Amino acid sequence: MPMLVIQGSFHVKGSQPDGDTVHFAADNRDEWTLVGGRNPVQITTAGRAKLRLEGMDALETHYGGVHQPLPHGHAAAAELLDWLGFTDVRREPDETVTGATPSSRRGFVLTRGADVHGRCVALVGRGNPPGASGTEIPVDVSLLRQTANHHLVAEGLAFPTFYRGLFRDLREELAGAARKAQDDGKGVWADDVTMTGVKLTGLPSITDDSVILPKLFRRLVDYFKVGNMPVSCFPAYLAGKGDPFTVLPTGERHVGLHHVVEVTNSSTVRMTQPAVDLLFDEA
Repeated sequence: MPMLVIQGSFHVKGSQPDGDTVHFAADNRDEWTLVGGRNPVQITTAGRAKLRLEGMDALETHYGGVHQPLPHGHAAAAELLDWLGFTDVRREPDETVTGATPSSRRGFVLTRGADVHGRCVALVGRGNPPGASGTEIPVDVSLLRQTANHHLVAEGLAFPTFYRGLFRDLREELAGAARKAQDDGKGVWADDVTMTGVKLTGLPSITDDSVILPKLFRRLVDYFKVGNMPVSCFPAYLAGKGDPFTVLPTGERHVGLHHVVEVTNSSTVRMTQPAVDLLFDEA
């Protein structure tokens, strides 16, 4: 899988890095224009881009003013920064980093594009890049295993979440790492109820009590914000959102998560397919 290499440094002060996002400054700012796809990478006035780690989704620590169970979200965020080489990370209650040692860490990203929010979708590496910055190199399973993405999934600190931009061999490697972490009961998998079901008695059911796939969590939070709607209407809301995806084992194409989400007993929500079996289209 060919991906663009960009060399630079990771920065955390003044930002809100979590388990799957962190800021990165390219040594050569012009190389951001080389990133493919239809969405340009958004650059801050300080010359930094926000990265979204490819192939994974950590629990939300600050989504729309709410969060998922914080022990798991904080564990993923701490592990990402520790893996990159930051220590003594200090944060405000709103998750903003006020200081860390050192102030930046050298590393690189491997990317094929940005998402609709202008975040560079990337595999994240530390130290020297495996190729010349500003060029495309082949990325195989061996290189994937050297990234933060693979590390966090293998440690059970993030759910696998796949989009079409990720090639099959890399996707299958991450899926295998996730299944092993699940079998070992690591991290989020010790408490995950995505497929067994979460009984919704209010927002705290998913912010404080139960661990579910972050994508499902975000859809539920957005649904609660619509108003005082019964849980039984949630599938209809999902149909309206129209998320396009493929069920990998069968090849079935669907539009709307209502095809893999069900409500039972009027208030229990569960997914009927595991995350590793879903391949989403980029918005």
